[in-house]
Amino acid sequence: MVTIRDVAKKAGVSVATVSRVLNDNGYVGADTRKKVMKAIEELNYSPNEVARSLYKRESRLIGLLLPDITNPFFPQLARGVEDELSESGFRLLLGNSDEHVQKEMDYIQTFIQNNVVGIISATNHVDYHIYNEVKTPLVLLDRTTDNHPAVYADGREGGRLAARTLIEKGSRKITILKGPAHIKPARDRFQGAIEELSQAEVDFSVLSTTSYSFEEALGWAKELFEQFPDTDGVIASNDIVGIAAIHEALKRGKRIPEEVQIIGYDDIPQSRLSYPTLTTIRQPAYEMGREAARLLITMIRKETVTQSTIQMPVELIERDTTRKG
Repeated sequence: MVTIRDVAKKAGVSVATVSRVLNDNGYVGADTRKKVMKAIEELNYSPNEVARSLYKRESRLIGLLLPDITNPFFPQLARGVEDELSESGFRLLLGNSDEHVQKEMDYIQTFIQNNVVGIISATNHVDYHIYNEVKTPLVLLDRTTDNHPAVYADGREGGRLAARTLIEKGSRKITILKGPAHIKPARDRFQGAIEELSQAEVDFSVLSTTSYSFEEALGWAKELFEQFPDTDGVIASNDIVGIAAIHEALKRGKRIPEEVQIIGYDDIPQSRLSYPTLTTIRQPAYEMGREAARLLITMIRKETVTQSTIQMPVELIERDTTRKG
């Protein structure tokens, strides 16, 4: 690995001079600056951002905490965050909590120890005490509390839209797979679906789930059809569970969408690749990520925040697990 000392040796200057060039701090003659920049280019030197932040007590590092990197929805969020930050000269430190509260807390401490200037969290325990102790600018993404700025999609409208679609397309025995109770957007989706179903002449049942993970999705899909074998409409907690429900329904010989209709949530890329392709409620994940990064940058720069809670719209994406017309 090329070090700052290697750059200094090649340019024929001191380490302190290279440091002044890198940090744009203190006087350096034009000719000397050119020598240093040429040496940096020829050696392909990349400054250690963490080391620099510890030295200067400032950095361009942002911490992003996700609950489950294997869920395709969250990399879409992350890409939006990263693209926006990169355009503004910031760099990303990524943490994956695997939905474990202790791992989440450990990553928050790691971010702080590495002197990040801001944190974006999309994890499942945003009400935990450590978040109230964070002094660094913090934005929640796809999560909300009363205590922190947040960017999220309109979950209640998403739930209404899913329920309304199944009702309009003829389902009369609908099962809602309720997402994790401790996540507010999941509660919002559930509440929206219940509001719509309660006003219609349909029977509906609820199956509670505790996470959005791949590992448990197939088990919930199996439990769904064991407990409610006559279900003719499914509102899944997310696309992963929706795709699992497709597999389980087909395995049981059910015709989709003639005998059972299924609606997912998120619009991950895999929802277009399932068979049949999954009708879903689209959250604008990439755009949400960019919006959260913009909000955080505004806070870091101590500029005026005109809107600290940003709700983004959802839309129905109709595919082959719901009836046409």
